[in-house]
Amino acid sequence: MRVVAKFGGTSLGNGERINRAADSIATAIEQGHEVTVVASAMGNTTDELLEEIEYDVDEEDRAQIVSMGERTSVRMLKGALSARGVDAIFLEPGSEEWPIITDEYGEVDVEETTKRAHALAGQLKDVVPVITGFLAQDHEGNVTTLGRGGSDTSAVMLGKYMDADEVVIVTDVEGVMTGDPRVVEGARNVGEISVDELRSLSFRGAEVVAPSALSYKADDLGVRVVHYQHGDLLGGGTSIEGQFEKLIDLEETRLACVTIAGRAIRNSPGILGDLATMLGDEDINIEANSSGMDSLTFYVDAAEADEVEALLHDAVVSDDTLSSITVEDDIAVVRVTGGDLPNQSGTVNEVIDPIADAHIDIYDVITSATSVSVFVPWDDREQALELVQSVF
Repeated sequence: MRVVAKFGGTSLGNGERINRAADSIATAIEQGHEVTVVASAMGNTTDELLEEIEYDVDEEDRAQIVSMGERTSVRMLKGALSARGVDAIFLEPGSEEWPIITDEYGEVDVEETTKRAHALAGQLKDVVPVITGFLAQDHEGNVTTLGRGGSDTSAVMLGKYMDADEVVIVTDVEGVMTGDPRVVEGARNVGEISVDELRSLSFRGAEVVAPSALSYKADDLGVRVVHYQHGDLLGGGTSIEGQFEKLIDLEETRLACVTIAGRAIRNSPGILGDLATMLGDEDINIEANSSGMDSLTFYVDAAEADEVEALLHDAVVSDDTLSSITVEDDIAVVRVTGGDLPNQSGTVNEVIDPIADAHIDIYDVITSATSVSVFVPWDDREQALELVQSVF
C-alpha cells in the first residue's frame, strides 16, 4: 500500500514524539508499504517565528523565515529514520526533486506538480522522502506557501498526485470527535465522517483537517486522522469518506416562505429552537431557515404552508416578543454545491449576479461552507437554473 503520512506540529513537538513518529514509519516500511512523509514545523515554531517579525517584510522574505520550522522538522525526522536503518531523504524548496510548484499567482501548478509527484512516487520502493509541509516553490525557485493549514494541503495533494492509497493525518486528537472533549463530557470518536460533513465543521472552527486540504480528496483516496500516541499508521482514528462534486440542483419541491417578525427576536435566546421544535413535533421538515435583526424565516414544503402558518401563529399570539407572521407561496431554490467553493473568491456573486441582472426577484441567499442556495419565484426557476448553469 502507498501511504502519505503527515505529522502535525504537536506530533513532532519534542524528541520523544519524533522517535515515536519514526517508529511508526519504520514499522510500516517493514510491513512492505511505500511511505511518503510530510512534516509540519515542530510545536508552535511557525507562530513563534511570525511573532518575531516586528518590521515590514516582503512576502518572499516572510516565506523564507516561516519555512525554517518545517526545514528543521524534516532534518530531525530524516535523521531519526536513518538511525533505524530506513533509507530516507529530506526534500525542501530548492531540492532537485521538490514536488509542489506554484504559478505566478501563487496557485498550485497542477500539471507540473503532478509530473513531479509521479516522478517522486517512482522512487518509493527504494527511499522514504520526508517533505516540508506548508511550503511550495514557484517556477523561479522562490519559496512560496500554501496558507494556514498548508501541511494538511501538502499531504492530501501529494496523496492525490502520487496515486497513494491513503493519507494519514497524525495529530493531537483521537480523530473527529462528537464534540470538543475539552468542553463536553463523553465526547467520542465518530469513526467515519463524510468529506462534506467535515468540510462544514472545519469552516466553522473544527481544527481537525484544514478545509483547503479536503478539496484534493478523491473518492478512491483514503484519508484518516489518528492520534500521535496511536503508533499505527495503518489503522484506527477517523476515516474521511467520499469526495466533493460540484452540483447545480433545482429543488423539485415547491416551497413556501414563512416569516415571523418581532422587534425582540435578536435578544430572545432559544426562540429559533422553540419554533423549529413546534414544526418538528408535527413532522414538518424545514428545508432551510434564515434570520434577520427582527425576523425569522422558515422555508417549508408549500403543501404544508397553511399548517405551518397556523402552528406558528399560535406562538405569535402567545409570545410578546413576536408581532406577526406572513407567508409567501410559490418559491423555488437553486443550489450550487462544491468542495472548492470557499476557495474561490466571488463565488456568491457569480451565482446571484446573473439572476439579478435578469431582473428575477431573489427572496433569500443562504450559504454554508460548501453550498450557495438562492430562493427565487417558482415561475422563474428554470431561467434561474439556466443562468447559474451558464456560469459554472
